[in-house]
Amino acid sequence: MLYKVKDIIRIPPSYFNEDLEKAALKVIREAYEGVMDNELGFILSVQNVKVEEEGMIIPGDGATYHEAKFELLTFKPKPKEVVEGEVVEVARFGVFVNLGPLDGLVHKSQVMDDTEVDLDSKRGALIGRETRRILERGDIVRARVTSVGIATANRPMRIALTMRQPFLGKLEWIKEELERIYGKEGGKQ
Repeated sequence: MLYKVKDIIRIPPSYFNEDLEKAALKVIREAYEGVMDNELGFILSVQNVKVEEEGMIIPGDGATYHEAKFELLTFKPKPKEVVEGEVVEVARFGVFVNLGPLDGLVHKSQVMDDTEVDLDSKRGALIGRETRRILERGDIVRARVTSVGIATANRPMRIALTMRQPFLGKLEWIKEELERIYGKEGGKQ
């Protein structure tokens, strides 16, 4: 998402020798980038900063305060959204999938349709008992967001994912399913 924001920013005296917009960009980036906001999502970057040249001085503070307008590029997954990412960690309870700026968790009960999924700790993989399908670190997967937990001061946003729906899971599994349904030629599309 791209949000337009208006804020009052504080330019410290150490930035007075710089161009006002460059100084404002530094200040805004320090304040916003990498921050998790429950309404906006994870703030990836600040863009298109426009700052009022005339600022205010507050007695006892050597800084100047300026009105600024800028855009925030954010990432906030939504329930039912389909995402793709790389498996970055395999644990006894499931796998963590990197979605770019954040990781999501696929509980082992949501990894595949097998009734039992075992952890091969030596290999660092989850293996389905019936299908013998293997999911390990580095695999690229497609999943659906089932829930998004609100971030607090003590914990980051939690993203729960499932791969137990048609055409979700490891990309090789999806290709196999398409080939099974449409034949080899249909699965290549």
